[in-house]
Amino acid sequence: MTTTRSFDGSTSSVPSPYRMTAHSTAAPSSVSSSVAADRAASRSGGRSVLVLLGFIGIAAAVAALGSVVSGPAIEGWYADAAKPMWNPPNAVFGPVWTVLYLLISVAAWLVWRRPDSELRTRALRAYVAQLALNALWSPAFFGLGALIGAPGLWIALGIIVALDVLILATIIRFGDVSRVAAGMLVPYWFWALFATTLNAAIAVLAR
Repeated sequence: MTTTRSFDGSTSSVPSPYRMTAHSTAAPSSVSSSVAADRAASRSGGRSVLVLLGFIGIAAAVAALGSVVSGPAIEGWYADAAKPMWNPPNAVFGPVWTVLYLLISVAAWLVWRRPDSELRTRALRAYVAQLALNALWSPAFFGLGALIGAPGLWIALGIIVALDVLILATIIRFGDVSRVAAGMLVPYWFWALFATTLNAAIAVLAR
Protein backbone atom coordinates (compact mmCIF):
# COMPACT_ATOMS: atom_id res chain seq x y z
CA MET A 1 0.00 0.00 0.00
CA THR A 2 1.38 3.44 -0.98
CA THR A 3 0.24 6.91 0.14
CA THR A 4 0.00 9.85 -2.33
CA ARG A 5 -0.60 13.53 -1.63
CA SER A 6 -2.91 15.57 -3.90
CA PHE A 7 -2.48 19.17 -4.93
CA ASP A 8 -4.72 20.35 -2.06
CA GLY A 9 -2.67 18.55 0.62
CA SER A 10 -5.04 15.58 1.22
CA THR A 11 -3.69 12.04 1.20
CA SER A 12 -5.05 8.84 -0.32
CA SER A 13 -4.04 5.20 -0.24
CA VAL A 14 -3.34 3.25 -3.40
CA PRO A 15 -2.83 -0.55 -3.43
CA SER A 16 0.72 -1.45 -4.25
CA PRO A 17 1.19 -3.91 -7.13
CA TYR A 18 4.25 -5.30 -5.31
CA ARG A 19 2.49 -6.32 -2.09
CA MET A 20 0.34 -9.47 -1.82
CA THR A 21 -2.96 -9.09 -0.03
CA ALA A 22 -4.07 -11.26 2.88
CA HIS A 23 -6.85 -12.71 0.72
CA SER A 24 -4.41 -14.04 -1.92
CA THR A 25 -2.21 -15.83 0.64
CA ALA A 26 -5.14 -17.45 2.41
CA ALA A 27 -6.71 -18.85 -0.77
CA PRO A 28 -4.54 -22.01 -1.10
CA SER A 29 -5.15 -22.89 2.53
CA SER A 30 -8.89 -22.50 2.05
CA VAL A 31 -8.82 -24.75 -1.01
CA SER A 32 -6.86 -27.43 0.87
CA SER A 33 -9.31 -27.31 3.76
CA SER A 34 -12.22 -27.60 1.35
CA VAL A 35 -10.70 -30.65 -0.39
CA ALA A 36 -10.02 -32.33 2.95
CA ALA A 37 -13.59 -31.63 4.07
CA ASP A 38 -14.97 -33.11 0.84
CA ARG A 39 -12.90 -36.26 1.28
CA ALA A 40 -14.01 -36.63 4.89
CA ALA A 41 -17.64 -36.22 3.86
CA SER A 42 -17.27 -38.87 1.15
CA ARG A 43 -16.12 -41.33 3.82
CA SER A 44 -19.09 -40.71 6.08
CA GLY A 45 -22.00 -40.76 3.63
CA GLY A 46 -23.51 -43.11 1.08
CA ARG A 47 -20.15 -43.75 -0.58
CA SER A 48 -18.82 -45.08 2.72
CA VAL A 49 -21.59 -47.68 2.86
CA LEU A 50 -20.86 -48.73 -0.71
CA VAL A 51 -17.17 -49.15 0.08
CA LEU A 52 -18.02 -51.31 3.10
CA LEU A 53 -20.25 -53.48 0.93
CA GLY A 54 -17.43 -53.64 -1.59
CA PHE A 55 -14.97 -54.94 1.00
CA ILE A 56 -17.53 -57.53 2.14
CA GLY A 57 -18.24 -58.49 -1.47
CA ILE A 58 -14.55 -59.06 -2.24
CA ALA A 59 -14.15 -61.24 0.85
CA ALA A 60 -17.31 -63.14 -0.11
CA ALA A 61 -15.85 -63.76 -3.57
CA VAL A 62 -12.70 -65.22 -2.01
CA ALA A 63 -14.87 -67.42 0.22
CA ALA A 64 -16.98 -68.53 -2.76
CA LEU A 65 -13.86 -69.48 -4.71
CA GLY A 66 -12.71 -71.59 -1.79
CA SER A 67 -16.09 -73.30 -1.54
CA VAL A 68 -16.19 -74.13 -5.25
CA VAL A 69 -12.75 -75.72 -5.11
CA SER A 70 -13.06 -77.43 -1.73
CA GLY A 71 -16.61 -78.79 -2.15
CA PRO A 72 -15.78 -81.78 -4.37
CA ALA A 73 -12.54 -82.47 -2.50
CA ILE A 74 -14.27 -82.62 0.89
CA GLU A 75 -16.50 -85.37 -0.42
CA GLY A 76 -13.59 -86.99 -2.22
CA TRP A 77 -9.93 -87.38 -1.25
CA TYR A 78 -10.16 -85.16 1.84
CA ALA A 79 -12.85 -87.38 3.40
CA ASP A 80 -10.48 -90.36 3.29
CA ALA A 81 -7.29 -88.47 4.19
CA ALA A 82 -5.60 -89.09 7.53
CA LYS A 83 -6.12 -86.10 9.83
CA PRO A 84 -4.72 -85.02 13.22
CA MET A 85 -6.79 -85.49 16.36
CA TRP A 86 -7.39 -81.74 16.69
CA ASN A 87 -9.06 -81.50 13.28
CA PRO A 88 -12.54 -79.99 13.89
CA PRO A 89 -15.74 -81.23 12.17
CA ASN A 90 -16.24 -79.94 8.64
CA ALA A 91 -19.35 -78.05 9.75
CA VAL A 92 -17.21 -75.72 11.87
CA PHE A 93 -15.21 -74.20 9.04
CA GLY A 94 -18.05 -72.45 7.20
CA PRO A 95 -19.42 -70.39 10.12
CA VAL A 96 -15.93 -69.54 11.41
CA TRP A 97 -14.72 -68.26 8.05
CA THR A 98 -17.95 -66.29 7.56
CA VAL A 99 -17.39 -64.41 10.82
CA LEU A 100 -13.70 -63.88 10.09
CA TYR A 101 -14.31 -62.52 6.60
CA LEU A 102 -16.86 -60.06 8.00
CA LEU A 103 -14.37 -58.94 10.65
CA ILE A 104 -11.53 -58.34 8.24
CA SER A 105 -13.84 -56.52 5.82
CA VAL A 106 -14.99 -54.11 8.52
CA ALA A 107 -11.37 -53.68 9.66
CA ALA A 108 -10.28 -52.72 6.14
CA TRP A 109 -13.21 -50.31 5.91
CA LEU A 110 -12.21 -48.63 9.18
CA VAL A 111 -8.71 -48.09 7.79
CA TRP A 112 -10.12 -46.76 4.52
CA ARG A 113 -12.17 -44.19 6.44
CA ARG A 114 -9.08 -42.64 7.98
CA PRO A 115 -7.52 -39.54 6.36
CA ASP A 116 -5.23 -40.01 3.35
CA SER A 117 -1.67 -40.85 4.34
CA GLU A 118 1.22 -43.06 3.33
CA LEU A 119 0.52 -45.30 6.36
CA ARG A 120 -3.08 -45.77 5.26
CA THR A 121 -2.00 -46.64 1.72
CA ARG A 122 0.54 -49.20 2.95
CA ALA A 123 -2.02 -50.77 5.26
CA LEU A 124 -4.56 -51.26 2.48
CA ARG A 125 -1.90 -52.65 0.14
CA ALA A 126 -0.91 -55.21 2.77
CA TYR A 127 -4.58 -56.14 3.19
CA VAL A 128 -5.02 -56.73 -0.54
CA ALA A 129 -1.82 -58.81 -0.68
CA GLN A 130 -2.83 -61.12 2.15
CA LEU A 131 -6.35 -61.54 0.73
CA ALA A 132 -4.90 -62.52 -2.66
CA LEU A 133 -2.69 -65.13 -0.99
CA ASN A 134 -5.69 -66.35 0.99
CA ALA A 135 -7.53 -66.91 -2.29
CA LEU A 136 -4.64 -69.09 -3.54
CA TRP A 137 -4.58 -71.46 -0.60
CA SER A 138 -7.82 -73.38 -1.19
CA PRO A 139 -7.03 -74.18 -4.85
CA ALA A 140 -3.54 -75.26 -3.77
CA PHE A 141 -4.62 -77.42 -0.84
CA PHE A 142 -7.80 -79.00 -2.21
CA GLY A 143 -7.02 -78.77 -5.93
CA LEU A 144 -3.37 -79.85 -5.93
CA GLY A 145 -4.11 -82.30 -3.14
CA ALA A 146 -6.53 -84.03 -5.49
CA LEU A 147 -4.23 -83.84 -8.51
CA ILE A 148 -0.79 -84.70 -7.15
CA GLY A 149 -1.39 -85.75 -3.56
CA ALA A 150 1.20 -85.03 -0.87
CA PRO A 151 3.40 -82.68 -2.97
CA GLY A 152 0.36 -80.46 -3.50
CA LEU A 153 -0.25 -80.34 0.25
CA TRP A 154 3.33 -79.22 0.84
CA ILE A 155 2.93 -76.47 -1.75
CA ALA A 156 -0.22 -75.37 0.06
CA LEU A 157 1.71 -75.38 3.33
CA GLY A 158 4.26 -72.96 1.89
CA ILE A 159 1.44 -70.67 0.77
CA ILE A 160 -0.32 -70.64 4.14
CA VAL A 161 2.93 -70.00 6.02
CA ALA A 162 3.50 -66.99 3.76
CA LEU A 163 -0.11 -65.98 4.47
CA ASP A 164 0.55 -66.10 8.22
CA VAL A 165 3.45 -63.69 7.76
CA LEU A 166 1.41 -61.36 5.56
CA ILE A 167 -1.50 -61.29 8.00
CA LEU A 168 0.87 -60.33 10.80
CA ALA A 169 2.37 -57.61 8.59
CA THR A 170 -1.16 -56.35 7.87
CA ILE A 171 -1.97 -56.25 11.58
CA ILE A 172 1.13 -54.13 12.16
CA ARG A 173 0.26 -51.83 9.26
CA PHE A 174 -3.32 -51.49 10.46
CA GLY A 175 -2.04 -50.69 13.95
CA ASP A 176 -0.25 -47.65 12.53
CA VAL A 177 -3.62 -46.32 11.38
CA SER A 178 -6.30 -47.81 13.66
CA ARG A 179 -5.74 -50.04 16.68
CA VAL A 180 -9.36 -51.16 16.57
CA ALA A 181 -8.95 -52.36 12.98
CA ALA A 182 -5.70 -54.13 13.88
CA GLY A 183 -7.40 -55.90 16.78
CA MET A 184 -10.15 -57.15 14.49
CA LEU A 185 -7.55 -59.03 12.41
CA VAL A 186 -6.12 -60.95 15.38
CA PRO A 187 -8.78 -63.75 15.40
CA TYR A 188 -8.20 -64.16 11.67
CA TRP A 189 -4.46 -64.57 12.26
CA PHE A 190 -4.99 -67.12 15.05
CA TRP A 191 -7.31 -69.15 12.86
CA ALA A 192 -4.83 -69.05 9.97
CA LEU A 193 -2.12 -70.33 12.34
CA PHE A 194 -4.45 -73.13 13.43
CA ALA A 195 -5.20 -73.97 9.80
CA THR A 196 -1.44 -74.07 9.20
CA THR A 197 -1.05 -76.82 11.80
CA LEU A 198 -3.82 -78.80 10.10
CA ASN A 199 -2.23 -78.38 6.67
CA ALA A 200 1.17 -79.45 8.02
CA ALA A 201 -0.23 -82.50 9.83
CA ILE A 202 -2.25 -83.69 6.83
CA ALA A 203 0.79 -83.26 4.59
CA VAL A 204 2.94 -85.31 6.97
CA LEU A 205 0.30 -88.03 7.27
CA ALA A 206 -0.33 -88.23 3.52
CA ARG A 207 1.00 -91.31 1.77
